[in-house]
Amino acid sequence: MNALEKLLAADARRQPDLALIESIRARFPVEREIDRVLTRKMKLRSGPPYTPVPLATLVSSTERLIQARLGAAIEIVDARWLSGGASKLQMVFDVRRPPQTTLETMVLRMEPAASVTESSRRREFQVIRAVANILPVPSAHWLDADAEFLPYPAIVYSFLRGVAKPSHDADKVSGLGQNYGPELRRKLAPQFVEMLARLHNVEVNTLEGLEDFERPVVGSNASVIKQVNTYRRIWEEDRLEAIPFMEVVYKWLVKNAPPLDQISIVHGDYRSGNFLFDESSGEITAWLDWEGAVLGDRHQDLTYANQYTFQHLAEDGRTPLASGMLPANELFAAYARISGRVVDPKRINYYEVFNRYLIAVLGLAAAPRAAAAAKSHQDVLLNFIGGIGYPSVENLRTYFKEVVA
Repeated sequence: MNALEKLLAADARRQPDLALIESIRARFPVEREIDRVLTRKMKLRSGPPYTPVPLATLVSSTERLIQARLGAAIEIVDARWLSGGASKLQMVFDVRRPPQTTLETMVLRMEPAASVTESSRRREFQVIRAVANILPVPSAHWLDADAEFLPYPAIVYSFLRGVAKPSHDADKVSGLGQNYGPELRRKLAPQFVEMLARLHNVEVNTLEGLEDFERPVVGSNASVIKQVNTYRRIWEEDRLEAIPFMEVVYKWLVKNAPPLDQISIVHGDYRSGNFLFDESSGEITAWLDWEGAVLGDRHQDLTYANQYTFQHLAEDGRTPLASGMLPANELFAAYARISGRVVDPKRINYYEVFNRYLIAVLGLAAAPRAAAAAKSHQDVLLNFIGGIGYPSVENLRTYFKEVVA
């Protein structure tokens, strides 16, 4: 028995009983829908590992889903696997709705048994629909939130054309250290900032259809603490080992949680690799991966885009570019100018710590836990993300030391 096997054999989190699940839920209160998703994850952990889902099974299940929602017969043709999507399983296909002869190209996005980011298909579906007139996003068509038709919860949305990374730098994991080059960067960076400002300036109270999002209160930090608790809870549920420093950071994040001055739709994963673009024109054609969206503080997205895992050095070999786009100070200044919103240095420091904590939790707990339990089709990716876990904790430690000094 090797070291990992010994660790897992003695780990109560490997096959959690109801008492453990309930104790963690009680200690770290989160939003209702997030609680449902994380509780479901823990209850399913003792179940069988992920087994490959045949393409034919997805086709027949998706046909039944669409026909049930439409109340009419449809035909799926030319179904094929779609790469990308990080920890989600994806299929692209064409739909024919008789008597029409034209085809609509769509994407199925389905969960595996476990992933690096456990999230709600309900929330993802709702927020895509809510921002449809704000940013270029796929049209969200159908939802199978409780896996009534498909093996796991899933959504179906329209297929939009574009690439996630430039052809001259296509060998990277999408978005990690992406080098767009000066010419493409010149076209993409202004859109990157303007679209973020546009998203954050939406009056959230005018939007409908966000039933599974709890509405924060301006002047309160209760919703911020629930977000912090989400990642502290994931750490408690998924970690393979104890790291006392993570508890120190968690307590600091709770104690210093800033009250909201404005409620924004926060993408939660706004960075290189999560948008599609036309390589010839440099036009951003779609924003994807809305599974981490929350109603919260704009500074969360601003600092997430600047995390070191998504940076690339400029041509001088010294200047870090946030999401491979532009230096952080230029990103913040451009955002403030376009949005008309203040970029608060104190909140920037807070959310820099928050996002470093988030990445460390995913890298050192969620990803290795899903890989060790053989719960995903993305073993290579999960182990890759696990490999950046310790560097992520060190990055958090270094920044945290500067902030609290």
